[in-house]
Parts: sequence; C-alpha cells; structure tokens
Amino acid sequence: MTRLIVAAGGGGDAVAAAMLHAALYGDERQAVILTYAWDRLLVDPLPGPRGADSFTGLEPVTHSAWSVPAEAQPIPPAGSTLPRLAAELPHTLALLDPHHGAEGITRQLEELVDHLAPTSIDLLDVGGDILARGDEPTLKSPLADALTLAACCQVNAPIRLLIAGPGLDGEVSPDDLRPMLGTLIHTFTSKDVEAVGTVLEWHPSEATAMLAATARGVRGICEVRDAGLPVPLTDEGATVHEVDLDDAVSRNSLARAIMTTATLDEAEAYSREIYGFSEIDYERNKAAWLTEQTPTKLDSADVLSRLDQFEAEAQARGVTHTTFRRITEALNLSGSQREELRQLLISSRPEQYAAPLWRIPTDVSSLS
Repeated sequence: MTRLIVAAGGGGDAVAAAMLHAALYGDERQAVILTYAWDRLLVDPLPGPRGADSFTGLEPVTHSAWSVPAEAQPIPPAGSTLPRLAAELPHTLALLDPHHGAEGITRQLEELVDHLAPTSIDLLDVGGDILARGDEPTLKSPLADALTLAACCQVNAPIRLLIAGPGLDGEVSPDDLRPMLGTLIHTFTSKDVEAVGTVLEWHPSEATAMLAATARGVRGICEVRDAGLPVPLTDEGATVHEVDLDDAVSRNSLARAIMTTATLDEAEAYSREIYGFSEIDYERNKAAWLTEQTPTKLDSADVLSRLDQFEAEAQARGVTHTTFRRITEALNLSGSQREELRQLLISSRPEQYAAPLWRIPTDVSSLS
C-alpha cells in the first residue's frame, strides 16, 4: 500500500507531506513524496530549481523519475536539503524536475502512477499560493505551484488537492482563500509535529515552520522573508482543507497557460507575460547582489546587540515571532551562517525559542 504525495512547491511542502502522512495514514507503509529541489538562495546559491543532472547518486525509479537517497549529493556549487531529508524521513523522496515544463512533470507523474499503483495521490500546498489569481500584491513565487497544478490536472488518476495552513506562506491572504476551501480534512496537533520535529530544527522553510508552530499552539504575528512580511498565526493555520482541483485550475491563470510547456524557460516566460514577473528572475537578481556583498562576521556580542535592535523594531511593528531565516537576512548574515546563528541565539536566550520559531520579547527593556 503506497501513498503518493506531491509537494506542490517543494522545500517545506515535502516536510509538511511527512506530517500529513503521519496524521492521516499513521503507520502504513512509507509514502513516496515527489518534490522539487528548489531551496532558494538561503541553501542553494544557484537561482531556480535543480534537475537530475545537478546531483550524483540518484536512483532511477522510472524512465523520467529519480529518487533522492541519503547518499545523493548536489554537484557544487549547487545546494539541496533533499539528501538530508531523505536521511531523516521514513519516506522515499522522488525528484520533481520542471526543466521539461508541465509536460515533463505530467510524464513523471504518469510513470510513477503506473509504476507504484498508489492507494491515493495527494497534491499538498502549504499556504495556498497554488490558488493565486495573479493579482495579489504579496504574491512572490507562483511558478512552482502552477507547474505542479498544471501537471496534476492532466494525469488520468484521481488527485486530491490539499491546502495546509491557509495564508501561512504570506502570498495569498486567508480571507481570499477561505471561499475556495472545501472539507476540513485535518487539524494538525503537536503530536503530528513529532513526525518531523528533528527536521524542523534545521530545515529553512518558513511556511512549514509556522504550520508546525500553530499546531503546537503558537499564536501571534510572525515576520518572515527578507522583506519582513507579517503573517498571522491563528487557529486556522493548523488546518488542512480539500480544494476542488478543477476550481483551482479555473482560478490559476498561469497553470492554465503553461499546461503544454516543454521547458522551464517557456513556463517562466508565461509568468512574466501574465503576472509581470518571474520568481527565478528575482532569484537571479538577488544572487547577483549577494555575490557583491561582504557577509558580516558572526561575532557573538555584535550579533546579540544587533538582534536587540531588530527585536525592538519588530515589537514596535506588532510582531510576536519571527523565523531564523528572517533574522539571518535582517542581520546581513549569509545562508551558510544560519545554523551557527540559530545555535547562538538558542544557547544565549533559550526562553525565546518557540520551536521552530523565535519569540520577540514583549518587554523591550528585558532585552539583554
């Protein structure tokens, strides 16, 4: 009995897929999680997603699909969290490669369905930007989700679209998503988070970190990303809803436009045409900017002093929590320094660690 879960946007969606499997399917056989190797610049200095030719040690599953075992390695300078995820999760990770467009992903899915004969197929998106119309002012990364949506709706098999943590990616507001949400499938609890607790100690996904935090009862306003976007942490954040797949396609104009694309470049061109931007262009521009920066040395006293200032300003903005990614970028540290920063903060101020988030003190005068 094999379950197939497609992580719509890759990254944290793959971690959430493991949470979902534990919550819904318990101790059944491990799932196959089909996911992008698209870890953004905090982990991977190269813009865009990685394909099969960016790794060594992949194992063929079908003609077009490869699994990522723990022994696999990204070829430098590329980076990827997938091998470590494969080592720590009890599931098979399969590489979702978008370089042949939606047609290529459709082909991968069809081959996997034929090969695995899965008991169920879930398409999982944390946050809900897979339902974006394209005119949302906070929309930043629609392409990955649009590609998986475009592919899934063309596969001749029943696929259930699930939205976990509506609004937690900060791209589409919960108010906009709510009319689209169907049956409540599950509300995550702290027990569900145990399945991925150790992964969340190091994985950089902000949306899935907030999903886990809301499941553990954390409430407030979490500031995320380099832009400091405020995301509400509410009871709704721990929920999983089913959404009609056809309704999602009808809403997502980019997904409809890219169904017959045969390359990632072609799909990216449609994003520029329809939405006026490409998230990979943003990554290209940011990567070029980062190469010109000199990262700040991680000096403990200096970092904690600058953290005090950041926290005071965040509290003035009404922020109650933030992510380690946000702190890393706000303090002008590099992605490679994120884990060292995390260890410094937790060891210095353990009372502020609301795993896997960082709590902003309510009393600025208490800052040390």
